[in-house]
Parts: sequence; C-alpha cells; structure tokens
Amino acid sequence: DGFEAFCNGDTQISDASRPIEDDEVQACQENGVEFIELPVALDALSVVVNSQNNFASDITLEQLRTLWEPDAEGQVTTWNQVNPQWPEQQINLYGPGTESGTFDYFTDEVVGEEGASRTDYQASEDDNVLVQGVSGDPNALGYFGLSYFLQNQQRLKALTVNGVAPSEETAQSGDYPLSRPLFIYVSTQALEETPSVEEFVSYYLENLNQFVEQAQYVPLNEQALQEARERFQNRTTGSSPEDALGA
Repeated sequence: DGFEAFCNGDTQISDASRPIEDDEVQACQENGVEFIELPVALDALSVVVNSQNNFASDITLEQLRTLWEPDAEGQVTTWNQVNPQWPEQQINLYGPGTESGTFDYFTDEVVGEEGASRTDYQASEDDNVLVQGVSGDPNALGYFGLSYFLQNQQRLKALTVNGVAPSEETAQSGDYPLSRPLFIYVSTQALEETPSVEEFVSYYLENLNQFVEQAQYVPLNEQALQEARERFQNRTTGSSPEDALGA
C-alpha cells in the first residue's frame, strides 16, 4: 500500500521493509515519480513461539516452508508434522497480512515465491497484535521484525533458524537466514519543490543510527551508512539495493 501511494505521487517519502519491485518501478515511471532509494537499517525477521513452549528451539527454512507453503493449508495443523520430535498438538499460526512488506519478504525467502502462503492463520498488519496473539497462545508460532521480539522477550521465545539466532550481530554479518534491509524512498520532485523534505531527509541521515537504535532495529555498518548518505547527496536515482548496502 505504501508503494502504491508513493508511485501515485500521493506521498513524498515511503518507508519499506523490502526493495521496490519491478512493477512498482514501472508504476513510478508511468506517473513521473523519480526516486532515490536509501537503505536505513537492517532487520532480523524473528520466528517466535509462546514463552511456555518447552520443546521447540530451532527450526529450519525447509520446516518453515512445510508449515507456511500454500499446500499446507488445512493439512499441516500439528507440531509433529513440522518436526517428528515435537508433540502431536495443534499449532496456531500468526503473521502479517498480505499487504505487508514483511509478508512479501518472508514468503519469498521461505516459500520461494512472493505472496505464496497458506491463508488459514491469524493475520494482522499491526505487529503488536501478533505479539499479543503469540504471547497469549501456548500453541502459537508467528513471525515479525526483531524489534518486536526484543521489546517482548519476557513474553516470547525466538527460535533459531538453521541454528542461528536473530540478533544485531547475525543480521549485520548476514549469517541469520532471515536478515533483510530496510529502506526509505524519497521523491526527487519533492526534494526540488519542498525545502522541508530536503531538510528532513538530511537530518534523518545525519542522525540515522540514533533513530535506528531507539527503534531497536540493526544499524548499518559505516560503509553502508556512508554510501547511503552519498546516494542522497549525489541524487543517485533508481533501485540497486545490493550495491546500496555495500554487498
């Protein structure tokens, strides 16, 4: 929804938890919206269970696919169907709605196709609602950004994925399988026509890591941060998320 509004020219800056897609780039071009893509932080998408769960500690990407792929709908309903060592108890799923960038990223990385997911789960665009759901349901499993787990560690348990725990260190190193960059997209027309937009983005980038730490996301390394600032100063337009992150 955010990209739709941005590419229609309705907003001047768009936050995004995934890179802009080709069809969205085309929509921006058709509407005369030129943009600068700025990475601003990293995230480690966390797979969480209820704090009372005493049997699940690690899950693999393959097991996540078994649980979340479209064919699992109505079929994979108990914990032991995901891992035979887990009990034959009902599993209740919680996750972002289909308009969420987190949903896009997760389905692409886990299932292998963006938007491909079972639909029989408790969905919400509000991660706080997902936190409440998982923390109140002993049979729950869900996923959302690292910050929401860190803010609720006493009520939730994060699973390691392929043996790696979600953290600032594993997100920055890329070792955590569900690490992802976060972005803002800035309209060049807004920069030219509205001085306050220029002032806002400049201030934002100058104090970026302070804001990122307050929000409990993962800061960019110094190289990636400097490259983001240079993209803005040089008015480098278009999308190249890997280059922007110093990959």
